[in-house]
Amino acid sequence: MNPENAWRHLRGLTPLSLCDWPGRPCCVVFLGGCNLRCPTCHNASLAWDMESEPLLPQARLKAFLSSRARWLSGVTVTGGEPTAVPGIGMILHEIAASGLAIKVDTNAMLPDVVEALLAEGLAQQFSVDVKGPFDQYPSLTGGAVTEAGARRSLSRVFALAEARPEAFLFRTTLVPQLSETDMTTVRGMLPAGFTLATQDYKPPRRPHALADSEARRTAGNMV
Repeated sequence: MNPENAWRHLRGLTPLSLCDWPGRPCCVVFLGGCNLRCPTCHNASLAWDMESEPLLPQARLKAFLSSRARWLSGVTVTGGEPTAVPGIGMILHEIAASGLAIKVDTNAMLPDVVEALLAEGLAQQFSVDVKGPFDQYPSLTGGAVTEAGARRSLSRVFALAEARPEAFLFRTTLVPQLSETDMTTVRGMLPAGFTLATQDYKPPRRPHALADSEARRTAGNMV
């Protein structure tokens, strides 16, 4: 697969955020595409139908970083799911050339990619979205991940966090499906010494984005 295609996933930029990376004023880079199908996804169109979002040219990102890097202390790369982007390293290399630290938001279901980015120094921190207890992953991810798959992937990421505790943060979105008991379970899943951040649930911007995307894909296959 041509890694140049990674730039096709570049779909958005927030010039300044004071909340996406705790303690660091950062910009936020949005990458389209996702390996999950979470029914509560807030960025459904970006995750499953990125062509509906405007493309951010590589040159524009480079120019922005060149002119604004001195005012920032980091870049958050989010999605979608950044680790699912083929050739993600190419984008992170471009960002790293600005001299800014990089945080990658991830669902942790591709631990090989997380490990590689960490080993190559292409990300200084990962913010891991723990969806809920392992047994709820099938429903929380729209059937994209099994309980066993979630346990296997997260266990590997937890091991990385134990070895490099400064490089990992963990958070859970308080979707309606999760109870207080579930949240206690999630906290107990984390490696020793880590705390769980929570974020409020925001209803999807386009509740029918996945259905719309699937309908278009089906129609295209029928032509």
